[in-house]
Amino acid sequence: MLEAAIFVIFPICLVLAALTDLFEMTIPNRIPTILLASFFVVAPFVGLTWAGFGMHLVAGLIVFSVGFTLFAFNVMGGGDAKLLTAAAVWYGFTPELMSFLIHVAYLGGALTIVILLLRSRLNTVIAMGLPIPQSLLGAKKVPYAIAIGFAGLMTYPQSPLVLAALDNIR
Repeated sequence: MLEAAIFVIFPICLVLAALTDLFEMTIPNRIPTILLASFFVVAPFVGLTWAGFGMHLVAGLIVFSVGFTLFAFNVMGGGDAKLLTAAAVWYGFTPELMSFLIHVAYLGGALTIVILLLRSRLNTVIAMGLPIPQSLLGAKKVPYAIAIGFAGLMTYPQSPLVLAALDNIR
């Protein structure tokens, strides 16, 4: 049962965050809250030591510090910073966290370029009849949770919690 929670909660939260950011340009606070709270519930049962648990929290604090700084300089949205922080706690201070963050950066850059191209060719997009959410075309923001979600789905199978859950199954 615990393993199922580890396999399901993180991906579902990231997908929900990506979809709400795409269609509403917001990330509900309950999504990072659920991610963080569920980490606190499952972490004791996967064999994390107190030091390991602390390193997961340190990873979240570091990502939060950088995200808050980017938010203060109006480079990143507050919801994106909170989502990235909650996701980082699930990875811990590991090489997989760096892989996740690198994937977020590359996918976020590609997403930004695609959105800028769509917005610059708005008349062509409308004429082609492509089903693109109005929030994506009208807002000046980029729904970065899409990049965070895809990066999470790509790298989460190698995260410490997933690997520990797989070991518990065997």
